[in-house]
Amino acid sequence: MTMPPAAPDSTPFGTAVVAGVGLIGGSVALGLRQRLLAKKVVGLDSSMDVLREAEALGVVDEVRASAGEWLREADLVVLAAPMRALAPLARDLAPFLNPGALVTDVGSVKAGIAAEMERLGVRSFVAGHPMAGSERGGVTHARAALLENAVWVLTPGDHTPLTALSRARALVEGLGAAPVVMPPDAHDALVATISHLPYLASLALTHMVARDERLSLLAAGGFRDLTRVASGDPRMSRDMVVENRAALREALSRFRRQLDRLEADLDDPEELLLCAQEGKRTRDSLPVVRRSLLPQRHDLVVAVPDKPNQIGAVTQALGAAGVNIKDIEVLAIREDGGAIRLGLESPEDVARAAGILTGAGFEVRGRG
Repeated sequence: MTMPPAAPDSTPFGTAVVAGVGLIGGSVALGLRQRLLAKKVVGLDSSMDVLREAEALGVVDEVRASAGEWLREADLVVLAAPMRALAPLARDLAPFLNPGALVTDVGSVKAGIAAEMERLGVRSFVAGHPMAGSERGGVTHARAALLENAVWVLTPGDHTPLTALSRARALVEGLGAAPVVMPPDAHDALVATISHLPYLASLALTHMVARDERLSLLAAGGFRDLTRVASGDPRMSRDMVVENRAALREALSRFRRQLDRLEADLDDPEELLLCAQEGKRTRDSLPVVRRSLLPQRHDLVVAVPDKPNQIGAVTQALGAAGVNIKDIEVLAIREDGGAIRLGLESPEDVARAAGILTGAGFEVRGRG
């Protein structure tokens, strides 16, 4: 009897390696698992404490403490180490990388790591920077939702293969983020102004308060909001701005000119009003993702084959069991299948639904 050919696997990546399992690396790992983008996610980190925590939290499927031949099975490698450790990590991993693997990173400065990977001969590298984060670091605070709706900059070099860039874009979109492509130097100049300069400005303002206790008595919500980024990890923040110091010096020069102009406008109220109105228009036009205002979601991701009425089969099975679906989202549909996200009322409903759907032959993964 002739057996029909097996359906092709719809999972984009077989083995994905996240090297550096902190806040962003952990969030990427969770996104890969929860959105069914990889069959196996391996966490690589020099800290055994971090690895044990990541494994206990279900952030990764497997852990490794050092690079080795095992890396050759990976078809996706994400470098998520702190800025200062990024280039040394790349050098450690490069001898073991599969030439066909997509390699990317999540660092906030791009020119240096792009040049290093070029020097190492890693042709399938696409430098990346998800514009997302939190003052609370570490894998404990990692969550896939951190990356959703975030701008994710991709900065291919002159020799980046188009296939690698296409795969990187698909990865970013699969994680729920919005890819934006630009050259590494352009990225670093822009980030110097919108990220690294505000950090230095926050330091300057907080230092002024630290040196006059009377100021601390009056520093309230507005001041705290303005200086929020000063609460980030000091070493990581220091390494970030030092790595981008050339572009940051140019941004600081422009900032000083703006301060000088505003100082001069103190003697010209009408001109200062025009500046204030321009500032309000610009600030009010900035996009806002109000994640903190969204209700907590208890999600279940379900892999579905590309066959008629599969979504109906899922909803009917849960409806018959009295499980109320609050939200449903198609994450991806390909010729050979895809995934849907079900928003449920409680963790108990997630557990019930997982049991029902697993019993019906579906592959499922919970998502907080």
